Amino acid sequence: MKIILATQNQGKLKEFQQLSKGMDFEFIAIPEELQEMPEETGKTFKENAFIKARYVSEYFQMPALADDSGLEVDALNGDPGVYSARYSSSGSDLDNCKKLLSNMRGIAKESRTARFKCCLLGFNQGETVVAEGALEGEIAEEFKGEKGFGYDPIFLVPEYKLHLAEMEKEDKNKISHRFKAFEVITDSLPSLIN
Repeated sequence: MKIILATQNQGKLKEFQQLSKGMDFEFIAIPEELQEMPEETGKTFKENAFIKARYVSEYFQMPALADDSGLEVDALNGDPGVYSARYSSSGSDLDNCKKLLSNMRGIAKESRTARFKCCLLGFNQGETVVAEGALEGEIAEEFKGEKGFGYDPIFLVPEYKLHLAEMEKEDKNKISHRFKAFEVITDSLPSLIN
């Protein structure tokens, strides 16, 4: 069974294809005739995932899975949240990290708790399946590591005493918010096929 992954991020597509190896479904890229995705106007990760999954599924009359994820920082009342990818004016990973560190200046270590959150939502012919996952950690005071992307260089996973950007991809994938959500949703995905 083929499911369109409602993302234009090729890295994310590869990750989902790796996660689903050996399963009864296959994630495929959005076919080229779809020129642009709808605007993400939701106030939550779930609302944004729904917007993307429904749009792609209805456009191609096929099951679609969308993911919306981001970073929530407790000391910043949950920001950057749904604006994680466009937190700074440029939206680059480096500028997003720098803005976050600047906004966290002076905040004590014990108050720097944060989490990556992911909402996966599958849609087909009006039916939806949803799963969420989270990775708890804290915002470090400096950049470390060359691996990963986004906020990984400043996100510390206390149990490993490592920044996410210092972890090997295979190890990171075993604990990631996306992996946790994926584990939950895999049992429900077949129900999208009528």
